Amino acid sequence: MNFYEGVIINIDKPYGITSFKALAHVRYLLCQKLKVRKLKVGHAGTLDPLATGVLTLCTGRATKLIDHWQKQSKEYVAQLQLGATTPSFDREHPVDAHFPTEHIDEPLIRQTLTQFVGEIQQVPPEYSACKVDGKRAYDLMRDGKEVTLKAKTLKIDEIELMQFDAAHMTLTIRVVCSKGTYIRALARDIGQALNSGAHLVNLRRTRVGDVTVDQCINYDHFSEWLDTQDIKYNKE
Repeated sequence: MNFYEGVIINIDKPYGITSFKALAHVRYLLCQKLKVRKLKVGHAGTLDPLATGVLTLCTGRATKLIDHWQKQSKEYVAQLQLGATTPSFDREHPVDAHFPTEHIDEPLIRQTLTQFVGEIQQVPPEYSACKVDGKRAYDLMRDGKEVTLKAKTLKIDEIELMQFDAAHMTLTIRVVCSKGTYIRALARDIGQALNSGAHLVNLRRTRVGDVTVDQCINYDHFSEWLDTQDIKYNKE
């Protein structure tokens, strides 16, 4: 295994840390193992801090494959809370509004979800890494500035209703989608389509391309995994 020539590493990103922090941790352990100060490492598709699951990292010359990996289809399992919204469309911010849910039942949910299969237009969340005049949208929002983002064309290949809890008004869905899809924004749009509101309470990326989460390296045990590998220590 030559990390300079390039290795694809798929880790299961834990809850509560950024994708960059996960990458930095792996890069630090790799540099320690290789006894070097620097090693090129990049990730192919950001996961929000509150999301878990497949995070693809590329080392050395394999960083040239990042664009290829970013274009792979992705699968998520998401839990939505109906009847309430937040500014970030997830649990990063507190609930800012409540909406009626008495009219929502499983047939309505199933019918509504079909509207989101195929090519759709999606406005990214204002609290996102999208750039506006060279600045990140979430930085502008945190500075109290108004942000207007344009809709993007995305493709949703599948949406499956996995569970609906009518007592607590939560639903769990499986989504297969293209690059650039914000599941937080999808939660927002599903809530609106149900004539209510919704936000994301749990999100797990279960697949990127052909790589499933059960094939990933446990983030907390990456060092132990590294110790079991046959590593080439020079750049030649």
